Amino acid sequence: MHTIVLATQKGGSGKSTLAIGLALAAIKAGHSVRLIETDSQGTLSNWQARRLYAEPVVEPVYNADMIEQRLQSFDRGGVMLTIIDTAGGLSAATTAAIRHADLCLIPARPNIADIEATASTLSIARAWNTPFAFVLNQTPIRGQRVSNAATSLADEAALDLAGVVAQPFIVMRNDHQDALSGGLAVSEYAPASKSADEVDGLWQWVEKKLNLFVLADEPEPQLDAVFPVALDVAPTAYLQASAETAAAAS
Repeated sequence: MHTIVLATQKGGSGKSTLAIGLALAAIKAGHSVRLIETDSQGTLSNWQARRLYAEPVVEPVYNADMIEQRLQSFDRGGVMLTIIDTAGGLSAATTAAIRHADLCLIPARPNIADIEATASTLSIARAWNTPFAFVLNQTPIRGQRVSNAATSLADEAALDLAGVVAQPFIVMRNDHQDALSGGLAVSEYAPASKSADEVDGLWQWVEKKLNLFVLADEPEPQLDAVFPVALDVAPTAYLQASAETAAAAS
């Protein structure tokens, strides 16, 4: 199993929306996915409550000591990918999530406050030797500010831009918030949109970064009894169904 954590000290950078988008893109690619929420604000839990489909499961885990145990449980059950959404700021839970992750994604909007706020998360990732990458999120469609922000992040990490700043950048569009309010990912709400294309592209970048691939004979995940999950719901079925629902609503 692989684990991705989205973390940054700055609130409002879009960690939860990115976690949802990446989770659904991974499911579409054939991975079994679980979401862990360490943010007591409950954005992912609230999203799941509005959702018509059982997948992906969201499990709140606020105790730092429980994160490793839940990851081990997922791994034993055959889960292929876990994505952890963290709260803004620094906490024991965020540190534990970064420690046990295979990749730490650090979202940042293209402004000086967000870029400066990435330093503490970057420090933790380096302390635990966790691979990391920045995600430029909620960007304008075009402009010098975006390229300047990408360069600043690469300079901060003292690494090559292509290896440390994920591609593509995620542009600020209403599709993301509209999907969130409907209990959907943007790829379900507006599957033919530029927003969906960008998130799918980001997943492909992450997939390549982690060298992920799906084996044809990969076993179905066997979950602990505490999860109220309908495993007979095929990911492709609910992706198609939700796309049709979104199309009918538009």
